[in-house]
Amino acid sequence: MNMTILFIIAGMALVTYIPRMLPLVMMNAHNIPTWLQAILRNVPYAALGALIFPGVLSVHENIWFGIIGGGVAVTVAYLGANLIIVVLSSIVALSIFSLFI
Repeated sequence: MNMTILFIIAGMALVTYIPRMLPLVMMNAHNIPTWLQAILRNVPYAALGALIFPGVLSVHENIWFGIIGGGVAVTVAYLGANLIIVVLSSIVALSIFSLFI
């Protein structure tokens, strides 16, 4: 294996490790203000939404497939159903919608 490739792999590992390690080493969970903890608790949801939303809009040529499927999934998930029920309800809703289009 070429040494350049090994250095690139080591550099990428270091670059991804440092941002994960620094908060654990530098900050104690008890020193973080409660308002910042409240913001940080919402970061995974915001990141997930940012990853999913573009796919919802580009899933089909007809944008309504994504809007209806996403809307049904959000509604069923908000009502407290588990993941399988959320996915199956979106599939059923889009199957019914495709019969009318």
